Amino acid sequence: GAVMLALAWACWETYVGRPEADGNRISALELLGNAFQSNRRYAEALPLLEVNLSMNRRYFSHSEEAVFLAQSNLAACLGKLGRDNEALVLGREIYAGRMATLGVSQNTIMSGSNLTYSLNQARLFGETKALARDQLLPAAR
Repeated sequence: GAVMLALAWACWETYVGRPEADGNRISALELLGNAFQSNRRYAEALPLLEVNLSMNRRYFSHSEEAVFLAQSNLAACLGKLGRDNEALVLGREIYAGRMATLGVSQNTIMSGSNLTYSLNQARLFGETKALARDQLLPAAR
């Protein structure tokens, strides 16, 4: 809760003066956004997570996993803010990207699980059922 947020602020203050492309600075920004999210302060987390995704795409596009993680954090925040359609778009991108780059893996299955949640929120039950039946259940075996 509060301690995590205080530590995240301290981390951000430590690295904010570094160049924009510095990995520690980008990680500190992500940590701060996630700390706001953990404290249910989603509106405050959102711009931090948006910038984090943008910076990961710009400076760490060679690391698909870093981009997927930033997308996942942003999608979760969007969902908590009731912006389900935007969360669903990101969820689809993440799942498709992980399937393309990782194939069946623990991270891909987790992304698929998150996608089924977003599909349910959008009331796309047929697509949820198909994804779970055709992709996730066989992959988990």
